Amino acid sequence: MRILHTMLRVGDLQRSIDFYTRVLGMKMLRTSDNPEYKYSLAFLGYGSNPEHAELELTYNYGVDKYEMGTAYGHIAIGVEDAYKACEAVKAAGGNVTREAGPVKGGTTVIAFVTDPDGYKIEFIQRGFLSGAQTNL
Repeated sequence: MRILHTMLRVGDLQRSIDFYTRVLGMKMLRTSDNPEYKYSLAFLGYGSNPEHAELELTYNYGVDKYEMGTAYGHIAIGVEDAYKACEAVKAAGGNVTREAGPVKGGTTVIAFVTDPDGYKIEFIQRGFLSGAQTNL
């Protein structure tokens, strides 16, 4: 078994696509529009299935906001340098909500950013990602 994708409901599909592609450097993999059922999908990622998990953005027609709830935590993305990744996010107009630095009680460097719908994304610094295709 393997994780194929994570789905997030978004209030403005194009705004979210712009954030994940322009700010976080993901690629648009595919889209589908389902007017009969009143929803649109966009799949993004740093690669596609089955080698990489994808992010599915779901827009339900007429719904521009969702409640976060208390069960959702965050999506984690490995980055070469969390400090540089935060600077890149800020330069692209993104919102860094926890600057890069060691995790409490440990040495792993992490940071958090928030997408336009309020979803949290954690950056985890991983020096072994030199072959990864990200802009962070």
